[in-house]
Amino acid sequence: MDVSLARLVHGTPAFDEALARLHGRGETDFAKVEPRVREILDAVQREGDRAVLRFVERFERRAPEALYVRAFDGEAALGRLAPAARGALELAAARVTEFHRRERAAMFPDRGFRFEDEGKTLGLRVRALGRVGVYAPGGKARYPSSVLMSAIPAKVAGVKDVVLATPLSGKAGEDDSILAAAHLSGVSAIVDAGGAQAVAALAFGTESVPRVDKIVGPGNAYVACAKRLVYGAVSIDSIAGPSEILVLADESADPARVAADLLSQAEHDEDAYALLVTTSAALADAVDVELARQLAALPRVEIAGESLRRHGAVFVVADRAGLVAAANAIAPEHLSLQVDDAEDLLDGIGNVGAAFIGHATPEAAGDYVAGPSHVLPTGGAVRFGSPLGVHDFVARTSLIRYTAEALRRDEADICAFARLEGLEAHARAVLVRTKPAAP
Repeated sequence: MDVSLARLVHGTPAFDEALARLHGRGETDFAKVEPRVREILDAVQREGDRAVLRFVERFERRAPEALYVRAFDGEAALGRLAPAARGALELAAARVTEFHRRERAAMFPDRGFRFEDEGKTLGLRVRALGRVGVYAPGGKARYPSSVLMSAIPAKVAGVKDVVLATPLSGKAGEDDSILAAAHLSGVSAIVDAGGAQAVAALAFGTESVPRVDKIVGPGNAYVACAKRLVYGAVSIDSIAGPSEILVLADESADPARVAADLLSQAEHDEDAYALLVTTSAALADAVDVELARQLAALPRVEIAGESLRRHGAVFVVADRAGLVAAANAIAPEHLSLQVDDAEDLLDGIGNVGAAFIGHATPEAAGDYVAGPSHVLPTGGAVRFGSPLGVHDFVARTSLIRYTAEALRRDEADICAFARLEGLEAHARAVLVRTKPAAP
């Protein structure tokens, strides 16, 4: 199979055009799916469980025994897994928990803070959201890792009720990895549905499914469109697009490792992005050879091959400054730094979801057992977004308390500001307290 990456050389029009196209890759066109998604959302809002079950039967071609399952035996499912798989899930759960506990401690104290300032008490109250929905896709592959990476940060943040929405097969053993991950993550219930109908059930609530405060987790175009449309009724994490990796490599990189990391993302689906930026044309040649060799032995050869044909590319730049410039322009979900002095190079790169530093660090480690949540902004959204973390599952309240004396000191400034904006009632709300006889 010919999988040679499209090659773009710095200083040519094709190079600049390709970077420009990548810059706009996150502008998802939902025109084809939005009418059907709106139909699903409207029906679920009107009819509740009946609509959800109807769409599950139509799109998923199955009829769940129960739509909302609280009594799932995740512990037994964990016990049925092969020892290696069970150990990997338990290790991942422990490390994700530890990382996000440290994140929570670094980002905010449990109860926020207060301080005194000349008669004013100011502060911030931090509280966990009450109920969160986690979406985990079915389809081409099941991802228990997505359950761990979404639900555990929510539990560490203090969310009491984490509801997992995922289509279950109901067949013996097939759901064990998902049920085991739900058990290890502290999931309290499962909505046995996928697609836009699951998002609608979580967002609006039904007779059996309680409404959540926020929906997180990746999914296909229907799920992404549904999350966008329900935003406002609930909060969401982001609009997830195809998985992507950018490898930065110089002459010190091993072509076999570079190719392996590119394929690790290409095998997700046909729309995944596997991109390489290198200072070495010779390395680019060697990576093409390795891609062909490794791809031929992959079980998901057709998916990975199509991904490379659609979106695979290698950008050849002149120097390390070119590596940094390309990385900042592309703003990748995953960045692999297979270069000398990788830490130094990373210092100049601002736009990246997760960085994998040095030749010994595969992106797959971050997908599974390293510790940070692997739920990351895609499509260039790292320019303004961040990895999923405990901060996504809390709400903050500003606290303000004045003494009478402090308000008198600020009276003139508040009133001047209010009148600058033409809002006299704002000024009088101050004066009624400082000059009650003549508001």
